[in-house]
Amino acid sequence: MGDTYLTLAGESEGLYKEKMSRFISFAYPVSDKEAIKVHLDRIQKEYYDARHVCYAYMLGHDRNEFRANDNGEPSGSAGKPILGQINSFGLTDVLIVIVRYFGGVKLGTGGLAVAYRESAKEAILNNQIIEKRVGVMFRICFEYPYLNDVMRIVKEENPEVISQSFELNCEMKLSIRQSLADKLRSRLLQVETIRLE
Repeated sequence: MGDTYLTLAGESEGLYKEKMSRFISFAYPVSDKEAIKVHLDRIQKEYYDARHVCYAYMLGHDRNEFRANDNGEPSGSAGKPILGQINSFGLTDVLIVIVRYFGGVKLGTGGLAVAYRESAKEAILNNQIIEKRVGVMFRICFEYPYLNDVMRIVKEENPEVISQSFELNCEMKLSIRQSLADKLRSRLLQVETIRLE
């Protein structure tokens, strides 16, 4: 899979109409189930009068945590097509929610699947797809006399410095691309007194 993944830059909406039914789609970048719950609760309250609020999400850079929900639509006609669009764009850390207002004409299972698929696609296309890297965080503690040794390694390996404190006992939080983490770890462990967490 590598150490990068695709996700959405921000929130977006889409609208798809089919035989008087309206499908309002929302796409969100999310990093955990708590964020998903917050978005779902808000939409269900805001669109309390909608017939269905269906969704799908994908989490994790390895794309192995996902769910599709039909919310009362015929099985596989809503959540699965939404998830299919997330997959066809290769996205993760994404939630797509679609609110359906029934227009009085039944679409059938095939028609529903097309409507949910197109609605999800609309929300994605109204957004920006970005590439993010998978980072590994390190917290290192060491004695002050070894500061120069540590800073030389940090300068050469170029991790992102999240925080640092230089006193008698020094501490740094670093983030680095997953593919470069082992090299940084082994170099830091060669410095005397260093503790790596």
